[in-house]
Amino acid sequence: MSSLGASFVQIKLDDILFYENCGGGSFGSVYRAKWISQDKEVAVKKLLKIENEAEILSVLSHRNVIQFYGAILEAPNYGIVTEYAGGGSLYDYLSSAKSEEMDMGQIMTWAMDIAKGMHYLHMEAPVRVIHRDLKSRNVVITAEKILKICDFGASKFHSHTTHMSLVGTFPWMAPEVIQSLPVSETCDTYSYGVVLWEMLTREVPFKGLEGLQVAWLVVEKNERLTIPSSCPPSFAELMRQCWETDAKKRPVFKQIMLTLELMSKDSQLPDQCNSFLHNKAEWRCEIEATLERLKKLERDLSTKEQELKEREQRLKMWERKLVEQSNTPLFLPVAAKICEESFYESRTEESNSAEMSCQITAASNGEVDGVNLQAMMKGFGNIFSMDLTGPVMHSGIQINMQAKQNSSKSTVVREGKKINAALRRGFFDWSEDSD
Repeated sequence: MSSLGASFVQIKLDDILFYENCGGGSFGSVYRAKWISQDKEVAVKKLLKIENEAEILSVLSHRNVIQFYGAILEAPNYGIVTEYAGGGSLYDYLSSAKSEEMDMGQIMTWAMDIAKGMHYLHMEAPVRVIHRDLKSRNVVITAEKILKICDFGASKFHSHTTHMSLVGTFPWMAPEVIQSLPVSETCDTYSYGVVLWEMLTREVPFKGLEGLQVAWLVVEKNERLTIPSSCPPSFAELMRQCWETDAKKRPVFKQIMLTLELMSKDSQLPDQCNSFLHNKAEWRCEIEATLERLKKLERDLSTKEQELKEREQRLKMWERKLVEQSNTPLFLPVAAKICEESFYESRTEESNSAEMSCQITAASNGEVDGVNLQAMMKGFGNIFSMDLTGPVMHSGIQINMQAKQNSSKSTVVREGKKINAALRRGFFDWSEDSD
């Protein structure tokens, strides 16, 4: 254990009386409990082992960050003991009927609580911390209705690394975190914007979409949560800034705190905000319409992926058949009839199943023997099943053949005559016309 953990208060397992399970954090379940010797209600997060979270919490102290009391280090019973927030998580509160009582004052106070706690973690704590998993489930409400940030299981000391593994929950995660790219403090800014959206709309982010679907939409399609048109402009602008794709363009929490202070002085904002909060029926359809569009977009993608997969399988099957035939001199009956200085070329015009490209150059001397163009074309025969027992290639004739995917139409050119042949699986249909 590192030196950061040297000041741990080690709490005995038999000094804890466990009550009900009150939720799951990252990497562990959380229980309401009583610290018997201190006669104190606490929250205990059971873990498989003690790692970063205890180290981080042991050096933190802020009104808006959960207070760490100690750790249980009796294998295999490891746990972190913190203060208990009787109001439950912010997520649960926003999902309850009580959230309908929210007004602008409460939202502004809670938005500032979270911003202050995050600013402390980023800039003022003894060890600077990037949370990486800020979401409404990891914000708890005390009996005095003060918000506190908790669950540091995914956090990293800023001085240790800026490259993060994939953690967190997709709807709250910044694009760079989803992609496991190097991150800065402003990955928490992105998550903060989602929490602010939750408080304003009292909706579940990207409801009805799976995590990987959300990840694809956010990263590949640059989609964001819908900000209703009637949302107060100052809140809308703050959320858009938090969700910038370029992490450097997002505000740090010091800037967010200053923005919230300015907003609190706007005399028009309370009426705008309260009107928005209490007229949810008027704008909720905008969020639902966006969700339906995103679900259709994802379904269309899945359908397209399946179609491409089936098409790829068909092409591979055709490729195998063509490769099997490419070792057979398909055009020898034609080559045997060629005389004088002749040139034939077959080239693809459009592609649908398989491409056969053949170039024949004959430099031998002789006569046509009266064989017309139609008779010569019979040399192509049934190229997928023909029994080639005709004469061998004459001296001086060169044949270059290629079999590729994706062709069904070819053109043969000879001395101003053009023959269009439609290649099918077992036969040729052909027609002769003049240029």
